[in-house]
Amino acid sequence: MTKQNSKSVKKKKLGNYPHAMVVFSISLALFVIGLFGLLLIHAGKLSDLVKESIEMQVYLDRNLTEVQLVRLQKTLAAKEYVAYKQDTAQVRYISKEEGAKAFIGETGEDFTAFLGDNPLRDAYALKIAANHSGSAELKVIKNELEGIDGVYEVQYVASLIESINENIQKISLVLIGFAAILVFVVIILINNTVKLALYSQRFLIRSMQLVGATSFFIQRPFLNRATWQGIMSGIIASGLLYLLMQYAYHEIEELRLLRNDEQTYMLMLALVVIGCIIGFLSSYRAVRKYLRMSLDELY
Repeated sequence: MTKQNSKSVKKKKLGNYPHAMVVFSISLALFVIGLFGLLLIHAGKLSDLVKESIEMQVYLDRNLTEVQLVRLQKTLAAKEYVAYKQDTAQVRYISKEEGAKAFIGETGEDFTAFLGDNPLRDAYALKIAANHSGSAELKVIKNELEGIDGVYEVQYVASLIESINENIQKISLVLIGFAAILVFVVIILINNTVKLALYSQRFLIRSMQLVGATSFFIQRPFLNRATWQGIMSGIIASGLLYLLMQYAYHEIEELRLLRNDEQTYMLMLALVVIGCIIGFLSSYRAVRKYLRMSLDELY
C-alpha cells in the first residue's frame, strides 16, 4: 500500500512529461548539426591539403658548396611558414641534373644535346603552410627568400594559387551560410520541442503557483530536467557521430587523410554545450510564459 502511494505521489509531482520524446528530438537535431560540422571540418582539412600541395621553387646560385647547401636547407626549414608533415619540414632539394631528367621526361626533348650544357640551377622546393598561403603573404615570402644569401630567384604559380584561394573562399562562404541557417532551424526545432513538452505541465505549474510556491521554486525542477536532457542529447548525438565516423573511415580509407581529431572532439563537446544551453533557455522561457498566463489562457 505504501509503495502504491509513493508511486502516485511521484507521478503527481513529475506530471505526464514526455522525457524520451524530448531527448530523442533534441538528439536528432544535434546529430544533424554534428553532421554538417563534420562536413566543415573535413572540407577545411581538404582545403589545407590542396594549399600545401603547391610548391614554391627556390633557385640557387651556381657553384655552392655542400656546406652552403646544408646551411641553406636548415635556414629554409626553420622558417615559420614552411609546411610540416610528421614533424618533418617540407623542404626538398632538387639538383640541376634531376631537373634536367624531369624536363626531358615530360617533354621528350634533350635540350642538353644541342646546348652542350645544363643551364638549369639547383633548387629547393618548399611547401608553404596553409595558414600562410594567401596571395599577399606569398609575395612577402618570395621577397624574403630572395634576400637570403645563396638564393638566385624564387618562383611559384601565382595565378593558380589565386584561383585556388578564390574558389576555396567562395565554397567556405556557402558552407558557412548553410551552417548558420541549419543552426537557426535546429534552435527553433529544439525550442518548440521543449515548449510542447512543457505544455502538458502547464496546470501543474499553475497548481504550484496557487499554493504559494515562488517562481524560482517552480522553475528549478524544470530547468534542471531540461539541462540534463540537453546534456544527455548531446552525448547521444556525439556517440552517433563517432560511430558514423568510424564506419566511414573503415569503408573509405582515403577519408582518414581528412580527419582532424582535435576539432572533432571540440565539435562533440560543443554539441553537449549547445544542447544544454538551448534546453535550459527554452525551458526557462516556456515556464515563464505559463507563470504569466491567466487560468483562462491555459485552456
